Amino acid sequence: MSCSKKQGQAPQSVSFLEAFRFWLKLGLISFGGPAGQIAIMHEELVVRRRWLSERRFLHALNYCMMLPGPEAQQLATYIGWLMHRTWGGIIAGALFILPSLLILIALSWLYIAFGDQPLVVGLFYGIKPAVTAIVIQATYRIGSRTLTNPGLWLIASAAFVAIFALEIAFPLIVLGAAVTGYVAGRIWPHWFSGPARADALTPVATDALIDDHTPAPAHARFTLAGLVKLLLVGGLLWLLPMASLMLAFGWEGTLTQMAWFFTKAALLTFGGAYAVLPYVYQGAIAQYGWLTPVQMIDGLALGETTPGPLIMVVAFVGFIGAYVQQVFGAEQLFLAGAVAAVLVSWFTFLPSFLFILAGGPLVESTHNQLKFTAPLTAITAAVVGVILNLALFFAYHVLWPQGMSAAFDWPSALIVAAAAVALLRYKRGVIQVIALSACCGLLVHLLRLS
Repeated sequence: MSCSKKQGQAPQSVSFLEAFRFWLKLGLISFGGPAGQIAIMHEELVVRRRWLSERRFLHALNYCMMLPGPEAQQLATYIGWLMHRTWGGIIAGALFILPSLLILIALSWLYIAFGDQPLVVGLFYGIKPAVTAIVIQATYRIGSRTLTNPGLWLIASAAFVAIFALEIAFPLIVLGAAVTGYVAGRIWPHWFSGPARADALTPVATDALIDDHTPAPAHARFTLAGLVKLLLVGGLLWLLPMASLMLAFGWEGTLTQMAWFFTKAALLTFGGAYAVLPYVYQGAIAQYGWLTPVQMIDGLALGETTPGPLIMVVAFVGFIGAYVQQVFGAEQLFLAGAVAAVLVSWFTFLPSFLFILAGGPLVESTHNQLKFTAPLTAITAAVVGVILNLALFFAYHVLWPQGMSAAFDWPSALIVAAAAVALLRYKRGVIQVIALSACCGLLVHLLRLS
């Protein structure tokens, strides 16, 4: 059990139940995207509770930033694993996403069932421009942190041209950036020092339960047998549901294709959720037709307003795709959507757990020695160009909803501009901007109806 302590002192121990309660609380309040989520964990675990030191926290964060997948969720998994072994990591990571999944299933059903009501139409009329501004903000935020020299600007520009003009698939852009980074990093290593920390966190110099010099616990020490065992278990956790889907629906079945598609997406999310969204819309909209561009924008808005990682928008994509295609028949639309949402979440997040549980021991053995690689830096630079293309994609469907040959939507343009100023100039919160934009959209819609 955890021992009582005065404010500002490190605890002597933390029980599994106490950790469980914290991770559940975090899953319910983790709004604000990865920046806000990481800041919450830093404040709670490093500053207030003193469960681990500043240096150990940043060491884990740097590793999570190197991985494909949502870094905040992976950081929670890492800390949970470090403190309470494998089940601690699983509980921490699962509770980080479970509330968001349940909320998105409910919101997805309300959206698809009642989305044609005037009130809902008006609200989403204002939300869509806000989402466009949010993606513009993400482009600026990641670009200002990443593009620190002409070489990285060149990679970002090439990635934009590749996806916008040449329509090259996102995985090929990632591969090309990695190869470019590997080769160029050997010639100009000073251009590829790697991405900085996700956020500027207030340094804390205090004692902690897991301090700078606390040795790695027994379960956090690398063994080849442990790695092989984990990879075998992870392989089975992927293979068994995939094989079951193939037997039940065939390889071309909607749920089978979703499972395979989001497995690939999970391995391409370098740079956060906004990096993988272009890949998702390339496949989910253009290739498979699971949802429309407008629905994709609406889904991103719902993802922004729920706790948990933004990549949970995949649950919306799965729900809408299975619901519209009636994979279980016309009488079980909600069941089809809910099952698809759970399935795509499973295949999206399974690699994140495996990366942490398999790589954690190696990271602990290289404490304070972890280096970012040139290929990773190049991929992150390419992501900036890809996200810029996503911003233009959203802007086109918001500002010319009927196509370029139709009229320009001036009210939407004004909402985009106002939301962008609020986000970039006045640093307003995402949820606040979405709420105000929704009210503006509803007002415009009601005036048009009157």
